[in-house]
Amino acid sequence: MVWIPDAEEVWKSAELLKDYKPGDEVLQLRLEEGKVIEYCLDAKTKELPPLRNPDILVGENDLTALSYLHEPAVLHNLKVRFIDSKLIYTYCGIVLVAINPYEQLPIYGEDIINAYSGQNMGDMDPHIFAVAEEAYKQMARDERNQSIIVSGESGAGKTVSAKYAMRYFATVSGSASEANVEEKVLASNPIMESIGNAKTTRNDNSSRFGKYIEIGFDKRYRIIGANMRTYLLEKSRVVFQVILIQSYNIVATQSLCMCVFSLTGNANYFYYTKQGGSAVIDGVDDAKEMVNTRQACTLLGISDSYQMGIFRILAGILHLGNVEFASRDSDSCVIPPKHEPLNIFCDLMGVEYEEMAHWLCHRKLATATETYIKPISKLHAINARDALAKHIYANLFNWIVDHVNKALHATVKQHSFIGVLDIYGFETFEINSFEQFCINYANEKLQQQFNMHVFKLEQEEYMKEQIPWTLIDFYDNQPCINLIEAKMGILDLLDEECKMPKGSDDTWAQKLYNTHLNKCALFEKPRMSNKAFIIKHFADKVEYQCEGFLEKNKDTVYEEQFKVLKSSKFKLLPELFQDEEKAISPTSATPSGRVPLSRTPVKPAKARPGQASKEHKKTVGHQFRNSLHLLMETLNATTPHYVRCIKPNDFKFPFTFDEKRAVQQLRACGVLETIRISAAGFPSRWTYQEFFSRYRVLMKQRDVLGDRKQTCKNVLEKLILDKDKYQFGKTKIFFRAGQVAYLEKIRADKLRAACIRIQKTIRGWLMRKKYVRMRKAAITIQRHVRGYQARCYANFLRRTRAAITIQKFQRMYVVRRRYQCMRAATIALQALLRGYMARNKYQMMLREHKSIIIQKHVRGWLARVHYHRTLKAIVYLQCCYRRMMAKRELKKLKIEARSVERYKKLHIGLENKIMQLQRKIDEQNKEYKSLMEKLSNLEITYSTETEKLRNDVERLRMSEEEAKNATNRVLSLQEEIAKLRKELHQTQSEKKTIEEWADKYKHETEQLVSELKEQNTLLKTEKEDLNRRIHEQAREITETMEKKLVEETKQLELDLNDERLRYQNLLNEFSRLEERYDDLKDEMNLMVSIPKPGHKRTDSTHSSNESEYTFSSEITEAEDLPVRMEEPSEKKAPLDMSLFLKLQKRVTELEQEKQSLQDELDRKEEQALRAKAKEEERPPMRGAELEYESLKRQELESENKKLKNELNELQKALTETRSPEVTAPGAPAYRVLLDQLTSVSEELEVRKEEVLILRSQLVSQKEAIQPKNTMTDATILLEDVQKMKDKGEIAQAYIGLKETNRLLESQLQSQKKSHENELESLRGEIQSLKEENNRQQQLLAQNLQLPPEARIEASLQHEITRLTNENLDLMEQLEKQDKTVRKLKKQLKVFAKKIGELEVGQMENISPGQIIDEPIRPVNIPRKEKDFQGMLEYKKEDEQKLVKNLILELKPRGVAVNLIPGLPAYILFMCVRHADYLNDDQKVRSLLTSTINGIKKVLKKRGDDFETVSFWLSNTCRFLHCLKQYSGEEGFMKHNTPRQNEHCLTNFDLAEYRQVLSDLAIQIYQQLVRVLENILQPMIVSGMLEHETIQGVSGVKPTGLRKRTSSIADEGTYTLDSIIRQLNSFHSVMCQHGMDPELIKQVVKQMFYIIGAVTLNNLLLRKDMCSWSKGMQIRYNVSQLEEWLRDKNLMNSGAKETLEPLIQAAQLLQVKKKTDEDAEAICSMCNALTTAQIVKVLNLYTPVNEFEERVLVSFIRTIQVWLYLFIYNHLTIPNKPSADLDIFYIYNFYKVIKTSR
Repeated sequence: MVWIPDAEEVWKSAELLKDYKPGDEVLQLRLEEGKVIEYCLDAKTKELPPLRNPDILVGENDLTALSYLHEPAVLHNLKVRFIDSKLIYTYCGIVLVAINPYEQLPIYGEDIINAYSGQNMGDMDPHIFAVAEEAYKQMARDERNQSIIVSGESGAGKTVSAKYAMRYFATVSGSASEANVEEKVLASNPIMESIGNAKTTRNDNSSRFGKYIEIGFDKRYRIIGANMRTYLLEKSRVVFQVILIQSYNIVATQSLCMCVFSLTGNANYFYYTKQGGSAVIDGVDDAKEMVNTRQACTLLGISDSYQMGIFRILAGILHLGNVEFASRDSDSCVIPPKHEPLNIFCDLMGVEYEEMAHWLCHRKLATATETYIKPISKLHAINARDALAKHIYANLFNWIVDHVNKALHATVKQHSFIGVLDIYGFETFEINSFEQFCINYANEKLQQQFNMHVFKLEQEEYMKEQIPWTLIDFYDNQPCINLIEAKMGILDLLDEECKMPKGSDDTWAQKLYNTHLNKCALFEKPRMSNKAFIIKHFADKVEYQCEGFLEKNKDTVYEEQFKVLKSSKFKLLPELFQDEEKAISPTSATPSGRVPLSRTPVKPAKARPGQASKEHKKTVGHQFRNSLHLLMETLNATTPHYVRCIKPNDFKFPFTFDEKRAVQQLRACGVLETIRISAAGFPSRWTYQEFFSRYRVLMKQRDVLGDRKQTCKNVLEKLILDKDKYQFGKTKIFFRAGQVAYLEKIRADKLRAACIRIQKTIRGWLMRKKYVRMRKAAITIQRHVRGYQARCYANFLRRTRAAITIQKFQRMYVVRRRYQCMRAATIALQALLRGYMARNKYQMMLREHKSIIIQKHVRGWLARVHYHRTLKAIVYLQCCYRRMMAKRELKKLKIEARSVERYKKLHIGLENKIMQLQRKIDEQNKEYKSLMEKLSNLEITYSTETEKLRNDVERLRMSEEEAKNATNRVLSLQEEIAKLRKELHQTQSEKKTIEEWADKYKHETEQLVSELKEQNTLLKTEKEDLNRRIHEQAREITETMEKKLVEETKQLELDLNDERLRYQNLLNEFSRLEERYDDLKDEMNLMVSIPKPGHKRTDSTHSSNESEYTFSSEITEAEDLPVRMEEPSEKKAPLDMSLFLKLQKRVTELEQEKQSLQDELDRKEEQALRAKAKEEERPPMRGAELEYESLKRQELESENKKLKNELNELQKALTETRSPEVTAPGAPAYRVLLDQLTSVSEELEVRKEEVLILRSQLVSQKEAIQPKNTMTDATILLEDVQKMKDKGEIAQAYIGLKETNRLLESQLQSQKKSHENELESLRGEIQSLKEENNRQQQLLAQNLQLPPEARIEASLQHEITRLTNENLDLMEQLEKQDKTVRKLKKQLKVFAKKIGELEVGQMENISPGQIIDEPIRPVNIPRKEKDFQGMLEYKKEDEQKLVKNLILELKPRGVAVNLIPGLPAYILFMCVRHADYLNDDQKVRSLLTSTINGIKKVLKKRGDDFETVSFWLSNTCRFLHCLKQYSGEEGFMKHNTPRQNEHCLTNFDLAEYRQVLSDLAIQIYQQLVRVLENILQPMIVSGMLEHETIQGVSGVKPTGLRKRTSSIADEGTYTLDSIIRQLNSFHSVMCQHGMDPELIKQVVKQMFYIIGAVTLNNLLLRKDMCSWSKGMQIRYNVSQLEEWLRDKNLMNSGAKETLEPLIQAAQLLQVKKKTDEDAEAICSMCNALTTAQIVKVLNLYTPVNEFEERVLVSFIRTIQVWLYLFIYNHLTIPNKPSADLDIFYIYNFYKVIKTSR
């Protein structure tokens, strides 16, 4: 395959049909479209067309990785990446080529920035972020400043690339202060774009100036500030634009701000903005851009007033452009009077109208002698007006740049910087002027620096690898630079012509021709023009028009106009020109140490008399040359990074590639020069390991040696015979152009041959298998066919025999059937005939019977008719007769009725009836009257009742209203009562809390005192034991002395025995009294407060082997007392008051007792010392002294009896003086007291048993120490007695006893005094209680007499005052008790030390041999079984120690390995339970708050340690679960046992703290995930993608200059095993810490999600990873992770599902990608991937081997269609009428998906 030139496509690909032979002049070629052509070679050079790279190398990330480096290969590679893969970035050695897509791409988000952060440049796909990351890393690593040079044509995307680079630095580094410097740096972009960018024919937002931004960093490489330099602002654009060109953005949108100044008009109204004819840019919202610009100005410190001033100046410039001039003659002009645009300009600028109008039409000329004013022509006036507008805009531009630099100025010292140069690329238009000349001059300088840098890098690479190199010939553009800037160069001649009084563009052009034409090969003259010249630049020839060069170089502004502006009343306008007065030269240093390269020279504000009409000395060309030299010095002092932006087409079509325009820009930007320099040497470079891994298939087994370098040398010598085609370096192999393609061809041929051989073998094996299978199948078929035929014959025989049998039975059946039919017919005929005859006979009989019945009925009817007729006649006759008789009787009655008598008879009856009727009428009248009276009465009563009811209704209405008012009053009163009750409740609760606090403190104090007393008793018992030992030894001595000293010793022995007995009795009585005294004190304590449960010392349960300082964690028996019954509040109040008063007095008594005990201990120590000192001095005692001591003991015994009687009386007095409510036999306090007394008596008995046991133990110890024959051997005893007598030991023993007795006497006296004092104090306490009781009764009586409101107020006031006084008293007592406790602790330490010394001394007196003779048998003291409550008592002041030891200083590993994993959580919950039992909310709150703060502090200190975070996540969750289970969480408590319900919290609902702990657990989980992510992040890409777990599956492709991380594992490379080991570590740590299994599953799921997401994201960002072999590697790695899940029983955790997108992406890399069926299969398979991800993977798919095929663009389009159809089919669309509607829906879905992406 070769490339041939083409007029349309620049280069075309063709296939060589015939091998080339030397001497051939024509090549037979076939184009890609199938056309066969003949290509003629150049007859002179015979140069062959360039070869095409193998398809495997097409689309590489780095152009230098191509085997054949030339222009067509570069162009084709860029086109394939841009059009097919939609990739806009490509490396070309050290250059990043960026093609403008003319479309917004989602590749600049923060996730992409994070993906590129910290990555090597070759590990990721080309991107502007990769260049920025490389610059950032080199700055930090090499401690050297960096520069990013972004260049390209207008519209190529330079500004956008620079903007993204700065955004990357701002995101990655952050700012060192809270000033958000990175936001300010990014905010400078919209400001500079608005004032320096404009629409051109090639770009809607073209930068019309160059800028170099230095982003400053501190020592920690965080952004601290920035500084901006600008170059060559194109001022002419303010006043002139060609068609389709706009003025600057902010000028073009200035019409939006016209309303601010009460002006009218739009962009077409102003002359300066309507020239281009294109005032609106499609798709650009000017109002929104203006808002963004103003927000950026505000962020950078430009206030609203300054912003309004800027808009005012811009509005003035626009109106200045509308000023018109009228010619008076050829040399003068005038402005029309009251010209509106000039008037508005003067109002906006704050200058005088007359002055400005005068100096716009005149100028001042100064000579040596005089000054005069000269009018100017209309043309000169228009030029002066435009010059003034340009000058004002330039100064405004510089002022804004200065303010931006001030806002970005670093407040701390800058350590290093990264510069971003956004400068115009090489430009050539139809008309090129001064601006294009300066731009191309700058590009010549930059190209020279680029060439030198590339050559330097090549040279360094060869020297580092020790490769012999020769000077590479490359294009040097120094002659072109000299033509422009050298002495007598173009710029010098231009400056010289500007100084000439009558200099013009024509004269300057003639000087150029005379100086350089035919003398410099790079300078030419156009044929058809005398006002232009041509320069041969490195990119192309450019023709420049001389017209306007001088004017633009001089940049003339008249001084008089300048003075008028300086006298403005508008304060911002003079500020613009103040900087010019300073006359800062471009070569002079500014205060910041940099050069302001964007200054535009103007005339000085004050000129000397001889310089009034002269312009400024510095021309624009001279200034630009100095600025460019300074820029090159800066770039040479930094490490440059190059970004070349390419414009793909001139029509701004997205993803459209114009080869001609692209080739022009590639030539102009130096990319092809880089390729040419690389191709001139050794462009392809491989490390030995990469070469071995790639071309291992070309080696034989015997060629592989242990030394990879030697192996590669041996193979290359065989493969490439010409040794000049490659060189061996120290670490790399260097190949010339084309050699890698040759090696790839050999490798592909070898692989193809191997594939053919494998295919041949496999196909032969398959055919053999097929033949064997077919033969076996044929034999089987034959066997089955023959068997089938035999079975068929047997069936035939069987069927024949069966047919005969069937025929026999059939014939028999037919005959029998016929017989049966005949027989049945005969029988049927007989039956019918017989039936017919029987029916006839029956009919005849029936007719006869019926005729008889008819006759009977007829005859009966006839008889009845005759009877009825006869009867009727008889009745008629009777009627006639009776009628006749009645008529006769009637005649008689009529005759009688006519007679008088008849009438009388009738009247008599009628009178009676009339009287009766009259009487009835009278009665009815009476009843009527009575009824009428009743009715009237009823009416009256009804009216009265109705009136009453009406009155009642009115009264009820009134009462209802009153009731409503009353209910309202009742509600208000109830609310007041509720408030009062609430306040009372609050007061009572406060009182209760104070009392509880006081009780608690008192209890703690008494507990401490009791502990001290117990220690004192221990000391006393120890002293008694020592005394007993001494007396026993004395007794034994006296017994041995009886035989020798009969007279003296006998008396002494008797006295001594008596004294000893008395002494023992006295000691016993003394100990009993002390115990009784302790019992009484405990009774008093019980009366004051009920003991609380907790961890107390119970010495009664200790064995004799235990130490005095061992503490028991058992619960005292006082916990079981029935003290939970509550008395009514009215009865408890007096008792609480008395208890509180007792507490106050008891505290003082305890202090006195402590002081007395301290004094007693001090006295005892002094007496013991004195006794030791006197034992040696005193003589032996006499009998009289012994008698005296015995008398004293008797007196002491009597005193003890008196004390006992007094204590009994005191107890009786206490019981008698108590109130009956408290001391009644059934009262709770009485029961508590009795129970306490019984418990104390039991304790006393136990202690007595302990004393006996200890005595027996001492006796056994003494017997073990002394010899057994002490009492038997008389001679030895006599000798011992004689020795003791000689030494005076008996006298010393007696003296010791005497001292002991005296000491006991003094102790008894002091005890007597203390008892008396205590008795007096108790009596005083009883008296005070009586007084308090009386006072309370009086107050109660007074309160009962008061009204309810006053009663409540009085009780509240009384309670407040009482509680206040109690609080103050308790605070004082607290301070005193703290002091005494500190003193006693110190004393206890001293006593413990002394006791330890005594014990050591006693043990030293006993020889080891004596101890071995008879071992000591410890006595087992039985313990009482205790019911543990699951609480841990602690003191308030020990809370910090608890937090410190349990949280802050706890080591997780020690707890997890040696103890219970959740030990801290359990201990903390036990403490919470105890605080809840005490009902101490302050203690609970303090403990929980300290716990939460402690956990947060530990996580803040060691938050990056996985073990610590995991440990505290486990314990926090466990502690939270304990709180939920035992503090009211229904979901947890319903599973509790009855025993667990007993342990639930009773006083507090910790719902708020549960929520806080839940939030804390969530925070710890999130921190754990962050720690996991930080640990796994560096491993994932290397282990899952880069490392080849299955070696040899994927070879390494050529990588070019940007080397990627090697896939061969070495010491610093992470592998999949590293990831699995880390996962094992995480899982084991979580299991050791006892983490909840569900939580472990969630963490594992999150880990796998991180692994899958990071792997998939990097896969989508790396083109070199998207291949078939890499898909196999990924699937293998995923299977290993799934195997790990199975080993840990975590398959149901959902972790596997998080890897599904990665699995599908790997499958997508491996499936077939050709047909529509493949597309459908991919769509159904990749349901976890989005459409964009699938298309991205297919676009990035890159064959690693030649037999792999690329994915066609048509297939990707098919995939997209299938995916949209797939989405569409999953939605329900009702009533789809046609296919057009389907297409409409698909299109809409495409838009929605595109928008969502």
